[in-house]
Amino acid sequence: MNNGLIIEELNTILRASYMGIHSFEHYIQRLDDDELKKSFQTMQQDTKQSALKIAERIQNLGGEPANSEGFSGAMHSYMHKLKISGDPQKILEDAIKGINNYGVEYSEELVKGDLDQESKEVVEEVIDTNRKHVEQLKQLLH
Repeated sequence: MNNGLIIEELNTILRASYMGIHSFEHYIQRLDDDELKKSFQTMQQDTKQSALKIAERIQNLGGEPANSEGFSGAMHSYMHKLKISGDPQKILEDAIKGINNYGVEYSEELVKGDLDQESKEVVEEVIDTNRKHVEQLKQLLH
């Protein structure tokens, strides 16, 4: 299996993780409810841990992990920051949509591709964490 291709795929997921970390930061800045803010901070920490696992796997494959969400991710992050309101319901809905679209569905598409077994296991663990976040957010929404 081609390590270069695996590293590229893992870096794509890593950049998406950085986007998630920044999105959580935007939500946290807008929230006034301390309990809700704490829930988002915990999920942000989980996402940071996931990013560390992916970066470590990239290093173990001899690659250099991405250190940001990249240019297009930064543009997306900036636009996202502008559109977020302070309404907790809208924040929860936006977070559910973002994590589900990028943290679960997009990542699942990448896992179908060119990953070795160990990398696939790391990514599947990250996806499972994202699924848990979606469920936690849905519970907070209702």
